[in-house]
Amino acid sequence: MNQPVKLPKLAVLELTYRCNQSCVFCSCPWENTTDARLFYEKKPELTIAEWKDALKVLEKHGAETVSISGGEALLKNGLDELLRYIRAESNLNKDKKIVVITNGASMNEGFLSLFKEMNVHLSVSLPGLTTFGYHIGAHGNTAANALHWLNRAGQESLSTTVNITVTKKNYHELYETIANGLIAGADTILINRFLFGGRGAAHNEELSLSQEELCGVLETAEDILSKAKRKGSVGTEYPLCVVKKTGREFKRLRVGNRCAAVKEFFVVDPSGYIRTCNHSPVRVGYVFEERIISDIDYWKTFADSSYKLPAMCENCKYTDGCDYGCREAAAIFGGSLSAPDPCFLQSGSNLQI
Repeated sequence: MNQPVKLPKLAVLELTYRCNQSCVFCSCPWENTTDARLFYEKKPELTIAEWKDALKVLEKHGAETVSISGGEALLKNGLDELLRYIRAESNLNKDKKIVVITNGASMNEGFLSLFKEMNVHLSVSLPGLTTFGYHIGAHGNTAANALHWLNRAGQESLSTTVNITVTKKNYHELYETIANGLIAGADTILINRFLFGGRGAAHNEELSLSQEELCGVLETAEDILSKAKRKGSVGTEYPLCVVKKTGREFKRLRVGNRCAAVKEFFVVDPSGYIRTCNHSPVRVGYVFEERIISDIDYWKTFADSSYKLPAMCENCKYTDGCDYGCREAAAIFGGSLSAPDPCFLQSGSNLQI
């Protein structure tokens, strides 16, 4: 008889498919409309009552904390009720902040008061300055609103992160983007490199970073964090060989080379289906099924880091301590968990292992 699966401690709750922006870099799998191979059906969303039941199940299986995203989490009716339930009636996030990830477009003073009361850590997306409108799919829009709410959150003593997805289009203004986020009051930065998938699959050629640019992202972030005496992290693991090519030691910027999916966190989609991470199109289980993880082989591949070594990495001296880049991005882009990280296949990438 199979032993019940023990879930990672952190559950990322994608409360809704709805969003009020159409970001060209979005990796949510349900936003992929160009590749039938990666089709992700939007099933009926869980109600708030169902989310409460889901939290009981997740806690029973080992989850200890939750963070909240979407879509756009602020568009989910009953978000306030769910936050109050977590604080008053569950054992989740005891003495820990609840991370809420938002694009900021629907922020208002009411949400700000709620988040302060519920001890929320606010993570606000800022995909560029002059390129902001282009990146969110609404030319003419500016970064002013996102910066305003970072500033207001700081004034109300909420801890905040400025969440920056770096693409080829906003790479040239990365320093200024980070600087403006920190000046607005962000306590930390989270850097995400553009990854193939979701709506971004249709914009791969124009948004993908070369390896040289990937190195530059790390160096730029470290430089400004050192000057500002702040800290930050990279949201998606880098191939270790790419990090080594910078020749730098990163003291302010946390750069991971191992995939944290299934080991540290997992994702529950708006309909209650479980995935390894937020940009994976593979449903591995359902929160209300007795056997909560049904695709146990896929799940265990991430849990045990038992990915097959990509052929191009076989002679690399950095394979120990490395997951060869993002395995989900490799699978989406190359059709297999053993495919190379997309950064090795992008045009303009001259660095090699």
